[in-house]
Amino acid sequence: MSNSSRRRRVIRTVIGLAAVLVLSVAGAGAWFYHRLDTNITTFDAGGVATERPPAPAPTAPGASVPVNVLLLGSDTRNDGNADLGGGDEGVGHSDTAILLHVYADHKHAVGVSIPRDALVTIPSCRLPSGDWTKPRTNQMFNEAFTIGESAQGNPACTQNTVEALTGLRIDHTIVVDFKGVAAMTEAINGVDVCVPNDVNSHNIKLKKGPQKISGQPAVDYLRARYGFGDNSDIGRMQRQQAFLSSMIRKIQSQGFSLPTLLPLADAATRSLTVDEGLGTAMKLVDFAQSLQGIELSDITFVTAPWRFSTVQSGRIDLVHPDVDTLWRLLREDRTLDGQATGEVPDPASASAAPTASEPSPTATPLSAEQLASPITVVNGVGTDGLAGRGAAAIRAQGFQNVALGQTTGGRLSTEIAYDPPFKAVAERIAALFPGSRLTEEPGSEGVVVTLGRDYRPTAAPVPPTDAGTPGAASATPTGPLPTSVPSAIAQNSRTADADPCADLTWPRVAQGR
Repeated sequence: MSNSSRRRRVIRTVIGLAAVLVLSVAGAGAWFYHRLDTNITTFDAGGVATERPPAPAPTAPGASVPVNVLLLGSDTRNDGNADLGGGDEGVGHSDTAILLHVYADHKHAVGVSIPRDALVTIPSCRLPSGDWTKPRTNQMFNEAFTIGESAQGNPACTQNTVEALTGLRIDHTIVVDFKGVAAMTEAINGVDVCVPNDVNSHNIKLKKGPQKISGQPAVDYLRARYGFGDNSDIGRMQRQQAFLSSMIRKIQSQGFSLPTLLPLADAATRSLTVDEGLGTAMKLVDFAQSLQGIELSDITFVTAPWRFSTVQSGRIDLVHPDVDTLWRLLREDRTLDGQATGEVPDPASASAAPTASEPSPTATPLSAEQLASPITVVNGVGTDGLAGRGAAAIRAQGFQNVALGQTTGGRLSTEIAYDPPFKAVAERIAALFPGSRLTEEPGSEGVVVTLGRDYRPTAAPVPPTDAGTPGAASATPTGPLPTSVPSAIAQNSRTADADPCADLTWPRVAQGR
């Protein structure tokens, strides 16, 4: 055989082996992705509210937009989770809730912890029967997850609650249970944490000091409340923030390559419940890789400004105007000190705060109690986003407890129904919607605004008129954005690259106690 014939034979052999290798790898990859896809559990999008805050628009064709992700930790004991968490099976609560705002430049992010005991309005939510509940005021935040008492929880209801609370549109919701925490920490060979003191309480034992944890100890660290500091949920949230910072650091150190992400995805998808937008392995991996440009120092964790409740003992009130300023900064895609990060949506469209008219400057100022009145805004037309725009107009006047109801359709004129004790509030709101009709309806639980075809949103928010009244609309964050981090936000913040042993229990002095 000639040398040229041997060379051609070798080349054909190499090409053949390469082809077999490519086909094998491609087949294995397809098999692995199929495996991940079958792992993933999604929740029904039918439970997501029909009326939602509008999605931010790109500032230019092809420009990126902010992304809001709701991370929920379920304490359910179903489906084998009792082995890790103890206790009996039953409907879980969302005892961990972090709203992650990824800025339009995809180089900065803020994660906001929402206290589980915070008193909020739970808007209309879908039950397993297909019926929708009525909005409920002064409810613990983590109760939203239990609406309908489904074994899988109700993540759509929690998403609806966060959207109504913040005015931010949630792009993705991810629920992780105890098994998910254990599996993911094992997949990355542990997470470095710091335990501030020895813990031996409620069947949880942890040793003081820096250590690497995974599996059961990781679950214990995240769920432990007693034995640390004052045994508060606020302190637990601070440790959860430190844990997530360390987990992000570990993943970043290993890189965002497929060999790193796929084993993690395999572990995660076996115990995650996600919205349909993340319902495939490829979507999850793509989303993870879209975050790889965020440095640890450019991630900030914040606990929503809070204080012990003056309404219900043992509960939490979110502090106004501080929490409103926080939500506004995120709606306008601004850093916590009010700065732009790059590809920032137009503030008018991102804040979604158009209004129809301004109440008379001579109107009697409303009290703080009146500004906290329960208000539900219903889209009576069907135009996408109409109720969200109307709600934003109401919030711009200082009202703090505004929820979105379900679309009804067919309404020609705007109607404002009110329970008699809320007459003054209804009259003030009516000034925002010229031509609206006021209707007294005893038992309507506050004020219900049903928008009709006569409602024409304008393009910009109107500043509140009660700006000089202590505790009233002076609390509303309108006008210029802050040029430094507001103190109430700063004292509840930590950067992801902070000392993992620092600030792991609730500091009473920071809350003026």
